[in-house]
Amino acid sequence: MLTIVPTPIGNRQDITLRALEALQAADVVAAEDTRHSGMLLQHLGIKKPFVSLHEHNEAARVEELAARMASGTKIALITDAGMPGISDPGHRLIKSCIERGLPVTVLPGPSAVITALVGSGFPTDRFFFGGFLPVKSGRRANEIALAAARSETSIYFESPHRIERTLEALHAACPDRPVCVARELTKTFEEYRRGLPAEVLAHFQKHPPKGEITLVISADGKKRKPDVEDREA
Repeated sequence: MLTIVPTPIGNRQDITLRALEALQAADVVAAEDTRHSGMLLQHLGIKKPFVSLHEHNEAARVEELAARMASGTKIALITDAGMPGISDPGHRLIKSCIERGLPVTVLPGPSAVITALVGSGFPTDRFFFGGFLPVKSGRRANEIALAAARSETSIYFESPHRIERTLEALHAACPDRPVCVARELTKTFEEYRRGLPAEVLAHFQKHPPKGEITLVISADGKKRKPDVEDREA
């Protein structure tokens, strides 16, 4: 049996009761970074054997873990923060278990994507999540152009070292589109910086950001399709 266990994205108090139960019941914990996750489990008072599962070994590790689960081993999958499989390892293992008919349970829990979306104040009824923005400037510019043309709210992960260049590209592509930079979510120095791209850029040019960043780009209100209630009115 495989249990997908989301872990806190910053504040360790955000661990859920079901997550604690799943970790305690597991025979083995598959973790993206065993040292990082070891500190979390130590904080939670849980001691379990670990096996590493990260982007560089997931493809090779799937067969081993699936065979262990087929023989009755209960495995809990966690990543460094948030929901496994969302811009983190896990997809291949989950897919393999489903194809083999092995039971998979997914627990709800912390997610930087949903936290940033709700905290941005932008429309939440329809949204697009694009993972990490491309590192290369050309591909990043193409992705930003797609976001500018989109009628839904767009969400991306971005590095603090590249956020200024990304905001510059947003200013060039859609200067009147509000954005929100959600930084260090649930942590001591949590920050939501909202405004037009140029306004948010000016702030971070004076106060260089640190930590993990989730970028939210508001939907284009002019391109949004009317809701069913609006069409029926």
